[in-house]
Amino acid sequence: MTRIIADISVSLDGFVTGPDPGPDSALGAGGEALHTWAFSDDPDDRRVLREGTVRSGAVVLGRRLFDVVDAPGGWDDSIGYGAGEVGKPAFVVVTSAPPESVRLTDLDWTFVTTGLPDAVAVARERAEAASSDSGKDLDVVLMGGGATVGSAIGAGLVDVLSLHLAPVLLGAGTPLFTGGAPRTLVQRSVTPTTTATHLTYDLL
Repeated sequence: MTRIIADISVSLDGFVTGPDPGPDSALGAGGEALHTWAFSDDPDDRRVLREGTVRSGAVVLGRRLFDVVDAPGGWDDSIGYGAGEVGKPAFVVVTSAPPESVRLTDLDWTFVTTGLPDAVAVARERAEAASSDSGKDLDVVLMGGGATVGSAIGAGLVDVLSLHLAPVLLGAGTPLFTGGAPRTLVQRSVTPTTTATHLTYDLL
């Protein structure tokens, strides 16, 4: 069964970037500390990264994050979604208008201009097709940014929330949660490592 999984790194004070993020400073001032775990040699960090990416049938991201990863200083063969851990899933971008050009032409990009629910639906179709082709269950992963993940949770589109809690206080930046209706979560796993605490919740 294809699940919708929101998967994102967050600081102890609730930010998914530091101050002033943008194409030239993707995670903002000090924000690199959020993803230290993804480059760690800790075996539990490696396992969490591997297990999270190997089930990715399609990935959803917002336009601002797309502009960061597709920028000249963005993803390459060594740095990208699950680099070294996974193949190349379909990527679905929520945007008001498609970009005029794409640098990362070797990746499978779909640009959805009719809103986040439609983008998630398109990603689900791609993940289900990939599941059928591979013979194993694959999921849709919402990788960010923060506004995309927060909006998806608020809209009831998310089945599982996977947080990577980094031991840093950023003080400012892009918050993951900015209010909204109360939600009930069921804690499913807690994995502490030397660089993060990996938390998994089911959303009810």
